[in-house]
Amino acid sequence: MNARKVLLAALGIGVAWQLLAWLLDTNILPGPLLVLQTFTAEIGADLGGHFLASLWRVLASMLLSVALAAPAGLILGQSRRLNDFFSPVIYLLYPIPKVVLVPVVLLFLGITDLSKIVIIFLILFFQILVLVRDQAAAIRPELIYSVRSLGAGRRGLFRFVYLPASLPAILTALRQSIGTAVAVLYIVELTATQKGLGYYIYFNGSTLFDYPKMYAGVLAMSLLGLGMYYAVDVLHRQISPWQFSERE
Repeated sequence: MNARKVLLAALGIGVAWQLLAWLLDTNILPGPLLVLQTFTAEIGADLGGHFLASLWRVLASMLLSVALAAPAGLILGQSRRLNDFFSPVIYLLYPIPKVVLVPVVLLFLGITDLSKIVIIFLILFFQILVLVRDQAAAIRPELIYSVRSLGAGRRGLFRFVYLPASLPAILTALRQSIGTAVAVLYIVELTATQKGLGYYIYFNGSTLFDYPKMYAGVLAMSLLGLGMYYAVDVLHRQISPWQFSERE
């Protein structure tokens, strides 16, 4: 995405925000300049610690999801027999809203970072698994036959065919999962924790009624998601430039 267009979009949102703040004239919607001042003052103090705690949780859960779901998706995409066996299980578990499992995970893992990471992991795992599996299963048979004719076994097919062909799907799944991961992060940080952007936003907005700080937390969480999305987007463009050449 063109950086200039992103900046113009951000400017447009800021102008609309300021106009709405003037129109409503209420303390529950401070203007963007006040929020930016609060954000600048807080990021080097209390907000910075909450940001790092949230960053660690979402990064750990996403890396764990990719590390486990991507190989599993590649294996299921290669093996029709395994896919037929596990597909009903995936079909049943995938639509279940994993957020409802928050109390269960907390009971088993306690009030720790691990419990929050596991909850986000459960949501991202199936998203990545399904997309990578479908991509691996859609590889053209003639490509597989040609590599086999050169003497490649199952390991060679995995390394030289399935993995390179599925990398774009892995990165696409990761990009699509970032918004979900950040949204779930907010929910899990409302439960049994005093560290993280979700807690910071809720505590300042609903307990202290400090709305500039609340919106500064919202801004920090937005920047967290935006930064991660941009990083994956850059990586995706480096690895699979052909997917973007026709769009731009």
